[in-house]
Amino acid sequence: MKIGFVSLGCSKNLIDTEVAIGYFKNNKHEIVNNPDKADIIVINTCGFIESAKEEAINTILEMAQYKNKRCKYLIVMGCLVQRYYNDLIKVLPEVDLFIKLEDYDHMWQKIENLIENNKTEKELKDNKKQKAKIKQNPMFTEQEYLDRIISTGQNYAYLKIGEGCSNMCTYCAIPYIRGLFVSRPMEEIIEEATMLANNGIKELIIIAQDTTKYGVDIYGESYLAKLLKQLCKIKNIKWIRFLYSYPEGITDELIKVVKEENKICKYFDIPIQHISNDILKRMNRKTSKQDIEKLIRKIRNQIPDVVLRTSLIVGFPGETQENFDELYKFVKDTKFDKLGVFEYSKEDGTPAANMPDQIHHMTKKARYNKIMGLQQEISKEKLKENIGKEMEILVERMSLDKKYMIGRTKKDAPDIDGVVYIKKNKENENSINQFIKCRITDVKDYDLIGK
Repeated sequence: MKIGFVSLGCSKNLIDTEVAIGYFKNNKHEIVNNPDKADIIVINTCGFIESAKEEAINTILEMAQYKNKRCKYLIVMGCLVQRYYNDLIKVLPEVDLFIKLEDYDHMWQKIENLIENNKTEKELKDNKKQKAKIKQNPMFTEQEYLDRIISTGQNYAYLKIGEGCSNMCTYCAIPYIRGLFVSRPMEEIIEEATMLANNGIKELIIIAQDTTKYGVDIYGESYLAKLLKQLCKIKNIKWIRFLYSYPEGITDELIKVVKEENKICKYFDIPIQHISNDILKRMNRKTSKQDIEKLIRKIRNQIPDVVLRTSLIVGFPGETQENFDELYKFVKDTKFDKLGVFEYSKEDGTPAANMPDQIHHMTKKARYNKIMGLQQEISKEKLKENIGKEMEILVERMSLDKKYMIGRTKKDAPDIDGVVYIKKNKENENSINQFIKCRITDVKDYDLIGK
């Protein structure tokens, strides 16, 4: 049969999609990009915040239209299913099979039942509202990771080192969806990374909900620094970056490894969420303003050319104008290289959803716009510092008008950061998927121009 996939949400979700694609390919099915040609359409959903849930529902309804054409079965998996399983069965009869995260360890049996026996999930389960229980959902096994089909091209791949989260931030639904944090054994990760390198992958992007917690559950302490050192030994891997490192978990050992290992990108993605101690406490964050400021000074002192990225939440319940002004001043003074902002999303079942002093959506929007406007100015200043510098660029594609080669520096993660536009000429027109040297000549928005 011909199978079409739609993957929504984060890079951790994308890996789950790649494993599912591997199941179908290993069972002799064909993967297609055009839903018009698909006998089965599989949608991997996100259920993290309101906008993601809306996107998932709209995508399901859009793909359901293809059942009026060639599509025989519509399968929906992922975080939205895990979170709203009983509700979805009732309101989306167009879907033939829902696969919860807790069913991932026997996903293929459920899919075979559907294809071979036409066993759909039309029976409603007990819909009594129960208090949310936090447990650990299964990860895919080692072999399933090795059989995954990389969907991010020839140059980079995501490498998941853990599943779930145990931080219990009051705004976050991830522990209720994905379970508590569990690490993968280091030998499994090294084996998968070696397989990726042997298949031509040049950049590994290490991910988990909080990468600094890697190893705590199985080794008794954070093993992220040790894991990175081992990954650096793998031949043919040129760049290694790790994302989502919570500030309280960034140790001196980790900073030292980033500083000393040439393969590791001098890049810290530190989601601090806020800087006001009042708000950090309400969020149940395990750090303080003083600790965050001290950490940033330490990293910049030890790695002068480091890139710092963060994410923030504005409009959290109880955020006063004074709290927001404190955050604004911190962003202005700190000058992060990369910064993203989320408006607080009230999520079912989380402690913050029941907190008093919920913020009006117009206030959230205004605070979002103010921070992002400031960061746009900071980003432009930061990027201008690169003008005249020679940088190594990984060229990944050509622009639609065929006039520019488009690539990334070591300072830029794919999809979330900027790119470099290089005027095409005879010397570089065959450089796609290659590393080239480039001199930066200008800045445009969040991107660089070079030759």
